[in-house]
Amino acid sequence: MTIRLDDDAKERLKVLADATQRSKSFLAAEAIRALVETNAWQIGDIRAALKEADAGNFASDKDVVALAKKWKVNAR
Repeated sequence: MTIRLDDDAKERLKVLADATQRSKSFLAAEAIRALVETNAWQIGDIRAALKEADAGNFASDKDVVALAKKWKVNAR
């Protein structure tokens, strides 16, 4: 795999690699791993929420009003 970075990102990566005594490749792989992990989690939660919505699992108007009252009280 090849990635292209602008000059600023390249320099900042080099500085970080030098400061942490890690290779630029190691840091890039860690950044990609973290990005993939975060996005996989978000996509999983979105898909689960869409399934619930498709099944009609919504909060009732009464539940929404109760929650709004709770937050209004706690916001003061």
